[in-house]
Amino acid sequence: MSSPDAPPEAAPGAQAAALDGAPVTDELPSAIPAMWRLGKLGYQHEPRLMAASIGLALLAALPDALLAVLLAILTQGVIDQDATMVAVAAIGLGLSVTLTWFLSVVSTRVQRRFRDKVTIALESHVARLQASVTTIAHHERPEYLDRLAVLRDQTFVLDHLYLSVFSTAGWILRLGVTVVLLAAIDPVLILLVVLAVPTVVTSSWRPAVERTVQEQVAESQRLAGHLFQVATTAPSGKEVRVTGIGRRLAADRRASWERWYGPIAHARAASALWHTAGWLVFGLGFVGAVVYVASVLGRPAAEVVLVLAAGARLTAYVGATVGEIGFLRGVWMDGAIRLAWLEDYAAVQAQDADAPAPTELGPGIRFEHVDFAYPGSTTAVLRDVDLTLPAGAVVAIVGENGAGKSTLVKLLSKLYEPTRGRILVDDVDLARVPADEWRDRLAGAYQDFFRFELHAGRSIGVGDLPRLDDEPAIRTAVDRAGAADVVTKLGTAERDGLDTQLGPTWPDGVEVSFGQWQKLALARGFMRDQPLVLVLDEPTAALDAETEHALFERYADFARNAGGAERLTVLVSHRFSTVRMADLIVVLDGARVAEVGTHDDLLAAGGQYAELYTIQATAYS
Repeated sequence: MSSPDAPPEAAPGAQAAALDGAPVTDELPSAIPAMWRLGKLGYQHEPRLMAASIGLALLAALPDALLAVLLAILTQGVIDQDATMVAVAAIGLGLSVTLTWFLSVVSTRVQRRFRDKVTIALESHVARLQASVTTIAHHERPEYLDRLAVLRDQTFVLDHLYLSVFSTAGWILRLGVTVVLLAAIDPVLILLVVLAVPTVVTSSWRPAVERTVQEQVAESQRLAGHLFQVATTAPSGKEVRVTGIGRRLAADRRASWERWYGPIAHARAASALWHTAGWLVFGLGFVGAVVYVASVLGRPAAEVVLVLAAGARLTAYVGATVGEIGFLRGVWMDGAIRLAWLEDYAAVQAQDADAPAPTELGPGIRFEHVDFAYPGSTTAVLRDVDLTLPAGAVVAIVGENGAGKSTLVKLLSKLYEPTRGRILVDDVDLARVPADEWRDRLAGAYQDFFRFELHAGRSIGVGDLPRLDDEPAIRTAVDRAGAADVVTKLGTAERDGLDTQLGPTWPDGVEVSFGQWQKLALARGFMRDQPLVLVLDEPTAALDAETEHALFERYADFARNAGGAERLTVLVSHRFSTVRMADLIVVLDGARVAEVGTHDDLLAAGGQYAELYTIQATAYS
């Protein structure tokens, strides 16, 4: 496990196959191309080990496949009482067994080394893909969440696909050698391969059927996992015990698990019956082949032994090949398909970003008739928003809960794309600007901040990765955020507060309150010195109104004195009394812009802002 203090890895742009410029659909990629892409990924990272692995897998198959020939020679030598032939056959059998063991051991160790190395590359690849998707919409669409849940579960076993391919190649080679041996006795015996087709078909068909059912009921599986987390983890522990819902959670979790497992078990039972029927067909054919060679053709005993040995090996080879194909078609290939889908999704999200990020805001940022609805919903959260945010201004966005304040900020941060309309930055459509480049121009803090359980200094420093360990810059950010008291409390006589490990689950880690986490997140948002846009989305919601007001005044002064005319500062709050110092106040109501103006202008207008401001002022007084 990596250290909690390790810095996050920068995510490069996703690499994917040609997408013909088409928008992402809900269709999953085809299985074979997806597996081919995963194979190329493995070869790209470990070409020599991959070539050695597949070469050894094929080489190890030959001694085992030729065992039937040696048994036939031994039989003929015994019948003819030919001591030389018997000795040659015996030595050959010994060498065959020894070589099979030796090559299998070497092959296994080389493949294991390849797997260990490629596992790290695969995990990093999936993490980079997830991080490089320009928006977070895929985290909120149920159908995408189900796919990501399957991929997340299989990320740590995707490396097994390579081992399965190596093993399948070895079994197919064994199967091919055995078929040649049987055909040498009589071409009719090739029909045994035809009789093995039902087992191959059912083996390939079973996982697809089961996986389809599993994806259909993935929501129940996710619910069961969520209920288990609620019932067994610390964050929910107090409320679970106070409300006494532990038994109910366990019962609901069991019911959800049954809704998931019941259909899967039924699909497995039904497909197993068909698979059994396929093996019955092959078994009857094998018995008939032995009778045909011994009785109908009247071949010598050595050839009958060859058919028996080769046929028995054929049974084992078909079974192993079918089993590997089943795993390949089911678990491993299924993960490859979802990985290919994520690659395509990440690539399509960024394919139209062909304009450089602006280095200045010019006249500002304009929202032109912007509509937005969250993924999977038809309800507009923002509707026909026509708004200009002037450069150099401190803009406050206010409104009641659910008015769309945070959504507006997320669109500005390119976490989502508008459903309709466009956002212009210095007259450039923001949709055409690469997300990574645009976010390099952003700074700020969000109400749903993440708790980075690193050393306190690094938890702040990740706000500007090039200065991750720049202590003067970190302390400047702490001062800007008014978080010096938090850092002081984290310190001890032996340790500076910035060197304190956050999170009680780590060695020497400390518990941090929600308010302290929020101030550390604020400091992280102030790490960049000269962002074009500073976004503060209710970053002080856990604080009282007076403290929030004082902090917002500090932020406004910092914005006006540190950035000049090029900077735009956006403050989001549901507390009207804390945003009076803003140069421009935007009032959202019912997904629309209700009013725009200064504090004095809006009070004088006597509209919604004046009404809500008066109500809140009366309540606080």
